[in-house]
Amino acid sequence: MSDTARTLEPAPGPLEPAIGLLEFDSIAAGIVAGDAMAKASPVSSLFAGTVHPGRYLVLVGGSTAAVEIALDNAGNDTVVDSLFLADVHPAVIAAVTTNDLGAFVDGDALGVVETSTAATAIVAADAGVKAADVWLIAIRLSDELGGKAYCLFTGTVADVEAAIEGAIVRTEHREQLLATTVIAQLHQEMRANLAAELRFNPNLRDDPGVS
Repeated sequence: MSDTARTLEPAPGPLEPAIGLLEFDSIAAGIVAGDAMAKASPVSSLFAGTVHPGRYLVLVGGSTAAVEIALDNAGNDTVVDSLFLADVHPAVIAAVTTNDLGAFVDGDALGVVETSTAATAIVAADAGVKAADVWLIAIRLSDELGGKAYCLFTGTVADVEAAIEGAIVRTEHREQLLATTVIAQLHQEMRANLAAELRFNPNLRDDPGVS
């Protein structure tokens, strides 16, 4: 585990040291679970809401014991995926709570982990940034992705490869891991597109050469 893993500044908020996330395929069940979790445990933070495709996320943060209690009281009949990270890396909190891609320019290589759920993408991101000295530059969760999610790492080729391997080891037993890749010496045009906006349509609309 790297103690020098690079991180963006996290947004203020008590989402550490532990987080738990439940991903429901029923909105009603998710709302009921979020209410039960809040009533059962003194978590520091609870965030809940819908994501594509019609799923409901409940994210809690705080002490390890408080997060464990909250998860134990959620019920799981309609849970699609879940996570519990007792010592979440600050870079993960920063990537989830901000949209800052400024760190992207500091990496020679790009690593991508693609998953079918938000929870597994967060687990992969945490594992990768703990495994190597990389920038975790983005975690995209479900919305406008048909329920998919992904995370992006940058750094030297060796470090990015180590981060991707750490993510694979941590998530390969999950059916939700879809794909991983490492691109060495990413082309400047792709770098510019990714640094500006991860979605296609905003990049197209913002290009001054497109009318």
